[in-house]
Amino acid sequence: MRTIVPVKQVPDMRQVRFETEKGVVDRSSADAEINPFDLNALEAAVQAKGTLGGTVTAISMGPRQAESALRDALARGADSAILLADEAFAGADTLATSYTLAYAIKRLGDFDLIICGEKTVDGDTGQVGPELAEHLGIPHIAYVAKIEEVGEKLKVVCDMEGEFYSVESGFPVLITVTKDVNTPRLPTFRDKVNARKAKVEIWNAKDLSSVADAGRFGAAGSPTRVHRVTIPSEEGRKGQVFRDTRDKTMNELVTTIFQCLGET
Repeated sequence: MRTIVPVKQVPDMRQVRFETEKGVVDRSSADAEINPFDLNALEAAVQAKGTLGGTVTAISMGPRQAESALRDALARGADSAILLADEAFAGADTLATSYTLAYAIKRLGDFDLIICGEKTVDGDTGQVGPELAEHLGIPHIAYVAKIEEVGEKLKVVCDMEGEFYSVESGFPVLITVTKDVNTPRLPTFRDKVNARKAKVEIWNAKDLSSVADAGRFGAAGSPTRVHRVTIPSEEGRKGQVFRDTRDKTMNELVTTIFQCLGET
């Protein structure tokens, strides 16, 4: 079983700041980590390898510091790791990101299964996985909450907003998994040490030039434009004490309730 897991390095969303004028996330404002949903995808791939044998390749697109996320993936059971790092890839929306990843996977060669996290915590679109499958011309199954069988065929259960569907597919196929599919393992100290020594391949735009259209990389290949970013205010609960006569209190209470409803 040859499995590929796209992973993304994301900022800790509890700490991160937003540059509202530029419409971007200030990634330097918070510690970086592997997207939590991608950890579920990686765990599913490692479990499949444990059952059927084979290899797991982790692939990411980002700046050179994203190499640390791939080393974390190696510590958690991936056999090899590839980082797509080039200024030409910068500013990519989901379409350009999925295109770049797809053609890197084509350069890798044959595969059986691609497992993606449901979404990323910094974008929350859930678009890259299905788009990646479309670029590769393979079927995809979204919102996989349980993997029941991996062998001659793939059998999964999908959680579609509380309704569960059993889906079967042959290979190759791409799936996106939810956080309910498993509990990601923690790497041991030895795993971390070995991952530090392992090789992470670095590919740039030139490495993909034989299979891809460079005009579809990065900002140049991104039709999405961010007009404005706004941060919703977070207000705590407010208390109010009514001390007047009963009729007046009821009138004030009803008025307050309608005001609150109007704000929502």
